[in-house]
Amino acid sequence: MGAIFLSASVPTTNRGTYHETANPFLIQCAVRELLLTVIRQHKIIWGGHPAITPMLWSICEDLGVDYAQAVVLYQSKFFADDYPEENRQFGNVIFTDAIAGDREASVLHMRKQMLSRPDLTGAVFIGGMEGVETEHAIFKYYHPQASVLAVPSPGGAALTLALDHGYGTQADLADIDFARLFHTHFSYSDRHAIQ
Repeated sequence: MGAIFLSASVPTTNRGTYHETANPFLIQCAVRELLLTVIRQHKIIWGGHPAITPMLWSICEDLGVDYAQAVVLYQSKFFADDYPEENRQFGNVIFTDAIAGDREASVLHMRKQMLSRPDLTGAVFIGGMEGVETEHAIFKYYHPQASVLAVPSPGGAALTLALDHGYGTQADLADIDFARLFHTHFSYSDRHAIQ
């Protein structure tokens, strides 16, 4: 069972222009469909985000999956006072050390710990802001041959990644058949990249 890194968030209006292309409903749909498609074959790894962690917990609950076997949540101790309530539901949270007084350094430390995992065989990018682009760069550094899927139709940073790096085709830009997209991508990946 390979592990897949999920980088996703819902863009906010006070951080760049990512929100201008983002569709929060489609971001939620894509995240849900990803889990429905891969959770029984691949472990999902992600960095705690207040918009995504509650969503993942709810989906795992709906599917009745064993959290310890299905997901791994990374969280920086820098945010200890602001963890989403759902963090307590995941018994397999990996807490990374905070860099005293430095939010950006703390997040970067967490990302490097999370993305250097040797079991990561692929990554999916959905929605998001500058953090999604940063995580893409770090993931590619540690796993240059791994499978990458930037889902463009929900917009945000994932759309930028798809356009800038040539992920997918022109038809993929508006494709909201997420079930087909993930089944196609991961059945291909299972045969060629995910070991």
